[in-house]
Amino acid sequence: MKNKEMEKDLEKDQVTPEQEAPAEENAEAEGAGAADAEEVAEEKKEEPAATQEDEDMKTKYLRLAADFQNFKRRTEKEKSDIYAYANEKMALDLLDVIDNFERALVHQTDCKDEKMKEGMDLIFKQLQGVLEKNKITEIPALGEDFDPNVHNAVMTQASEEFESGKVSTVFQKGYKLNNKVIRPAMVIVAE
Repeated sequence: MKNKEMEKDLEKDQVTPEQEAPAEENAEAEGAGAADAEEVAEEKKEEPAATQEDEDMKTKYLRLAADFQNFKRRTEKEKSDIYAYANEKMALDLLDVIDNFERALVHQTDCKDEKMKEGMDLIFKQLQGVLEKNKITEIPALGEDFDPNVHNAVMTQASEEFESGKVSTVFQKGYKLNNKVIRPAMVIVAE
């Protein structure tokens, strides 16, 4: 009986070739596991460098994207400014004509032909309509506080009618195009 038990124990302890292969694979896996562990450790050492490169690339990408957005905004603003102020040169030339027309209207009282006076007034109103249509507005000056941003003081003068620092006389009207001063008003300021 003891022999039979011993044989059974030996059979249990004996490893068949099928059983050996998995054991060998496990041993190789354990060896490979050690090798893999070394590779993983090496990759971890390399990983911070790769991560740093990735972060640098992300940072460069974000900066480039921000620069592009700024470029788009800047070009849109420039384009809208071009459209808004494209008529500035023509408006300045037209303002000189309007100034001369106003001077002529001051002397129309000497004209005896009523139709001529009426025609001149209609033409002047039409010119003012063209200015309004193109968003060209007159800068208020007479009796206003002097503002160097919109008024060009050519001299100061004592005035009983106006307080000190107020515009007492307007030599030439000032105008704005889309709220940008294209020609400041030429004025005399009360002392």
